[in-house]
Amino acid sequence: MLLRFLFSLSLVSVLLTSCSASTLPTQTSAPATSTPKPTVTPPPPPFRIVAYATEGIVEGIIPYDKLTHINYAFLTPQADGTFNPILNKFNLHRIVTNGHTHNVKVLISVGGWGWDQQFETVAADPALRSAFVQNLKAFVDEYQLDGADIDWEYPDAGQSAQNFLALIQELHSAMPDKELTTAVVAYGENGLGILPETFSLFDFVNVMTYDGPEHGSMQQFRDGLAFWSDRGLPREKIVMGIPFYGDPDVPYRKLVESDPAAAETDTFKYLGAVYHYNGIPTVQSKTKLAMQQASGVMFWTLDFDAQGDLSLVNAIYQTAHP
Repeated sequence: MLLRFLFSLSLVSVLLTSCSASTLPTQTSAPATSTPKPTVTPPPPPFRIVAYATEGIVEGIIPYDKLTHINYAFLTPQADGTFNPILNKFNLHRIVTNGHTHNVKVLISVGGWGWDQQFETVAADPALRSAFVQNLKAFVDEYQLDGADIDWEYPDAGQSAQNFLALIQELHSAMPDKELTTAVVAYGENGLGILPETFSLFDFVNVMTYDGPEHGSMQQFRDGLAFWSDRGLPREKIVMGIPFYGDPDVPYRKLVESDPAAAETDTFKYLGAVYHYNGIPTVQSKTKLAMQQASGVMFWTLDFDAQGDLSLVNAIYQTAHP
């Protein structure tokens, strides 16, 4: 009897175990899946607001908080690869110090109108070219500058253009951690001396859309933008120029000091002569166009701006940062 009871108990235990194993679902591990990382698009560089400032600038009026760059003009070249001394070293030191405090980059602008022959001589000779590069690097280092802006007006098409290319290549190699820019004519034959091979060497290019019969007009601005775009200069390297003066030489601030209404137009009669320039509405329109099709604006020169509500720098900044 006892044996039969034990046998029955064992049989029930086996059956229960069998049923349990057959009815419980099998546990399987879910295959590991990797979560794709989101694509991070780098933010576009800030809209550039580049001020040319001469040695005569009153440092105290510089609106550092409304600028990204200051091009200090000019360091002028000699035909032996050296440079003429600047007149106000203290002013440049102070601009660099205060500029860096406000995250503004300060470059030295080299050349300007009237130094074409010196550039031609230096760029054509390897030894002189090397001296120019080393002397410019020493100047940039001495003043703790952020780079150099080459304002050769203008290399010609042909051998002169090749020499310009060689000069820029050597400058780029000598100062790889500095910004390198250039100033170019709005459009036309004088622009052909800037070969497309140089575009990759520049951080950006300042297009001088002013002077001449169309001084400062919207059409000149559009044509300059189209000329350099068609030549292959990338949008992110195009910085468009705005004049802060009435052609040929009357500062904008003089015009609005004479009559504040001059700020709202582009033509004004001053001391018996009619001057063409850019008032606030046109500066706003140009800034908007540059925001759409370029990477910034520059102007010649900060010295010529008005202060307060009639300031053209204010008009640019407020348009770019509504």
